[in-house]
Amino acid sequence: MSKKSFLWVAVTGLSLLYSCGNAGNKAADNKKDDNRILQQADGTISLNLNKAECYNDISDPSGNTAEWDVVVSRSGLYNVWLSSSTKDTIDIKYKHPVLVSVQDTRLEGQPARCRIIHNSTDVSYPYFRADSFMGSMYIQDTGEFNIQVICEKILPDDNGLATASGEDLSKLISVSFTPYTR
Repeated sequence: MSKKSFLWVAVTGLSLLYSCGNAGNKAADNKKDDNRILQQADGTISLNLNKAECYNDISDPSGNTAEWDVVVSRSGLYNVWLSSSTKDTIDIKYKHPVLVSVQDTRLEGQPARCRIIHNSTDVSYPYFRADSFMGSMYIQDTGEFNIQVICEKILPDDNGLATASGEDLSKLISVSFTPYTR
């Protein structure tokens, strides 16, 4: 009788340990799923900075980084655009090039004002949204990938832009991948 009791206790204990371990993994998986960015039906991938994992160093912002987990459902050639919040509509004041990487593909460029959006809902007055074309990038595979942007204008929300002056008047707000069309 003691062998049956021991076997029953062992099986019950292992079942409890297994089910508890799976519940924790499911919770972690659900949290990871909540943070994933899905590609839109038209093929656009929109990455807002407020949904990114950000790493900031105020003393040396040249290595500030934002990362997103993105599910890419269509491979192909994409135009990469940066959107910045700025007061200066002539010069958006990026000192260093911006690096965008997906898998093993990297795109590096110096953002320049391509178009100014005066009444954007992304920013409030006295700021304007400045969109900068960074170039084109080919995404070969589909699946879930980490997209990383390294840029000095990835700033924490509490960096004091309201009282800033000069070169601190701009901030990266989003990155977009739009399917290349002829």
